[in-house]
Amino acid sequence: MIDDESARAVRHWRATAPDTVLLDGFHALKHALRFGAEVRAAVTSDKAAAVELAEDLADDLTEVIADLLVEVEAGTLRDLVPRVHPTRIAALAVRRGRRANLDELSRRPRRAPVVVLDNPRNLGNVGAVVRLAAGFGATGVVTTGDIDPWHPNAVRSGAGLHFATAVERLPDDALPEGPLYALDPEGADIRSLTIPDDALLAFGSERHGISPELRKRATRLVALPMRPQVSSYNLATSVAMALFHWGGPA
Repeated sequence: MIDDESARAVRHWRATAPDTVLLDGFHALKHALRFGAEVRAAVTSDKAAAVELAEDLADDLTEVIADLLVEVEAGTLRDLVPRVHPTRIAALAVRRGRRANLDELSRRPRRAPVVVLDNPRNLGNVGAVVRLAAGFGATGVVTTGDIDPWHPNAVRSGAGLHFATAVERLPDDALPEGPLYALDPEGADIRSLTIPDDALLAFGSERHGISPELRKRATRLVALPMRPQVSSYNLATSVAMALFHWGGPA
């Protein structure tokens, strides 16, 4: 039997969902809260377990999470989300404002690169790159092409860290200013280069690589070290290698 608080939470969720971003699981909620997301709704099918998880993994947020979460029946949770996360937690948050993201991406001088994903096709890879960019402290992640980097599948893969960096989709001709370092097998070995803080680090798809248009505009073509006869790295792996090289020794 669902109680009045749960019934209100379900009605609120359904009214709020069309205009918000799904945070799938405990870590997504935790990261979103830590980086200032406006969380409009949060539900779980086991509040006691969720609060215990917060105490173990995010004691700075335990009270906030306990206040936010409303317990609903397991079947109700399955009705509200495409698939139930193993932590049995889901939340809805307001997407970061586009104007604020664009201001952050265009601000100069930049202290960290912007990652550019040229027409990516895999939403899971986009989310993984966002997670990497947030971890390395990159200024942001820009995608070109037709997929939305805030798609629920990308946000799920990013574990809520879309709120920790500026993530936007832009036309090819509207990228932020800065020297464009495009990853390309014919480029200079990245180990021989110093990546400037204000660089745009551009990555193409694993199958097609960087587009001819972006390749022509590149300040430098950059290659990652790779054993002969190995065709490519996973996109997120390539981004991690380039950002690690930019960051240099601790």
